[in-house]
Amino acid sequence: MTAPTSKNAASGFARRPGDPEAWIRAADRPPAPIAPTKAEVYDARLTLDITKALRGRIKVAAFQRGETVADMLRVMLEAAFPDEGAAS
Repeated sequence: MTAPTSKNAASGFARRPGDPEAWIRAADRPPAPIAPTKAEVYDARLTLDITKALRGRIKVAAFQRGETVADMLRVMLEAAFPDEGAAS
């Protein structure tokens, strides 16, 4: 027989749990809620015709802020067009 490789040992393959009781009880807990995907949250698209230069400036600004262009523009549009019916 060959000894297990370090790859299998490191991954925990077929390793016994340290606390069997906690491991068994873990199956009784409900799974953690799954966050909705962007496709489930955002159900409309908006297409704009802009110049390449403006597109470049927008992308650079989003990169410098550490966010995506879509997220940055959503925040800007929400601020410019607040939901009048929403309670404040």
